[in-house]
Amino acid sequence: MKKKLILVLNCGSSSVKFSVIDPVLEITYLDGILDIINSKISLMIKNLVQNTTLFKKFKQINSYNELIELIFTTLFCKYKNYLDNIVGIGHRVVHGGPFLKKSMIVNSDVLLKIQRSSIFAPLHNPFHVTAIKVALQQMLMLQHKNVVVFDTSFHHTIPKKAFLYAIPYKFYKDHFIRRYGAHGINHLYVLKKSSLILKRPINRLNIISCHLGSGSSITAIVNGQSVDTSMGFTPLEGLVMGTRCGDIDPCIIFYMVNELNIPVNEVQKILTKESGVLGISSITSDFRELEEKYDTHKLAKLSINIFCYRVSKYISGYSSLMEGRLDAVIFTGGIGENSSFIRQKIIHKLSLLNLFIDTKKNKTSHKKNIFINKIGSIPILVISANENYIIAQETYNLVV
Repeated sequence: MKKKLILVLNCGSSSVKFSVIDPVLEITYLDGILDIINSKISLMIKNLVQNTTLFKKFKQINSYNELIELIFTTLFCKYKNYLDNIVGIGHRVVHGGPFLKKSMIVNSDVLLKIQRSSIFAPLHNPFHVTAIKVALQQMLMLQHKNVVVFDTSFHHTIPKKAFLYAIPYKFYKDHFIRRYGAHGINHLYVLKKSSLILKRPINRLNIISCHLGSGSSITAIVNGQSVDTSMGFTPLEGLVMGTRCGDIDPCIIFYMVNELNIPVNEVQKILTKESGVLGISSITSDFRELEEKYDTHKLAKLSINIFCYRVSKYISGYSSLMEGRLDAVIFTGGIGENSSFIRQKIIHKLSLLNLFIDTKKNKTSHKKNIFINKIGSIPILVISANENYIIAQETYNLVV
């Protein structure tokens, strides 16, 4: 019987992740990443079945279109046996705006709405649109359907009391200004995975999911539904991040523009690309380097302390939404999965919530779905992020 595989494209400005997945058997055949670092292009594809790796470096490429085309060219040349079994292509899209609330098959209207939603995620949606257009063109002969899966979909269950801002209501009614959230695809994966690990039905599961990476967000999930999340109208709000400022007093922007005479577009650049731990430390947005310099560089130490403080504060606040029962706190994402140091610092502040970390388990939990709490504590888990699996599932459900 012919396999029914899904090609997943997860496109960002500095990297493109892609996978070929059988969502029914839960098998990932190919796992790839194309990295763009200082104008240098590297492509790595792992064949997880044959345990082989393809690695290539390329000279500077002129456009994002060419980057996506490069992935398809490599797949057609080296892995055509898998492409012959693909029945659909799934795309991660950060922001669906007010009208795109669930996964759907791409058509001209959907693509137009994604383009219009770029105002909510200017660092992400334009790249998604480019990738979708290239995929439609590359796979035209095979007539594969393309499906878009939105990071914002999971958060459409958030009630008005949590998603509205305290500004005149007309701005929500007429201009759709509200909290949308992000990272919903992985928060959904974490929910499903923790349900299996904790052996508790999704609709009776209360967790706080901490997706910590260069972009970070925390979501309060009650009875299997998102009820609040740290990112807002755009992915700029919430936690301190790699280069994003997170929560700030809006008057800072007025001050920078009116008193410091900084142009608005420059302020936007500062808050999105030059702030966060990069802005505080003044050396890097890479948390691994900041950890290495924690004891020797005052601002590196300060940036990590501020990051952990903000995460702890959000977890504490979201515990009040759990309707009397918190089943688990979950760490996921690049930092959440890999930094035992940061997990320790975050949980250390939360003993009042009966959250206690087991130092030994915490240090041996690298990329495993594992409990890291002490006996008697509310469960604390590390769950490896797997957005691509959810995207493959959603795509398969719509095209097969």
